Amino acid sequence: MTPPTDQTSTASGLISTPSLLRRMSCWLYEGMLLFAVVFMASYLFSTLTQTRHALQNRLGQQVFIFLVLGFYFTWFWRKGQTLAMKTWHIRMVDMAGQPLQHRRALLRYALSWVWFMPPLILFQVMNVPLTVTLLSCPVWIFLWAGSSFLRKDRQFWHDHWAGTRLIDVRPVKTEVA
Repeated sequence: MTPPTDQTSTASGLISTPSLLRRMSCWLYEGMLLFAVVFMASYLFSTLTQTRHALQNRLGQQVFIFLVLGFYFTWFWRKGQTLAMKTWHIRMVDMAGQPLQHRRALLRYALSWVWFMPPLILFQVMNVPLTVTLLSCPVWIFLWAGSSFLRKDRQFWHDHWAGTRLIDVRPVKTEVA
């Protein structure tokens, strides 16, 4: 039996999966950048709908933000990288190593909600208190991220289901003689 590896051999050479630490660091950085995207989308929605109270048009605003985030991610994933992914030298490709098509990027966006849906379902459907939900989010994220170690290629499960993969695109260091 061969030990698990995070590298895949292809015709063009070796494709390496970024470490879990790098992927999660990128994930956290992406969250910080998304704060601005969500803020601007919320401001735009509130301005266009003349919302005067935070709970007014709440469902409409949530749908609008969901669509804005979907547009943001599918747009950048089709190009290969979001700003956070560029910073951490991580690229999104399909299983053949090619840039994502629109459908595959949309599928990955939908499947990536698995990072948050279980705790949100607990809160919404099972009427679990908000404090329990907030405490269960980091636990679920830790478990979901750790489950990538169950896969030989170390990719996240939603990447496998969507037919995508994250690859390491750090520049190769060359020694100057």
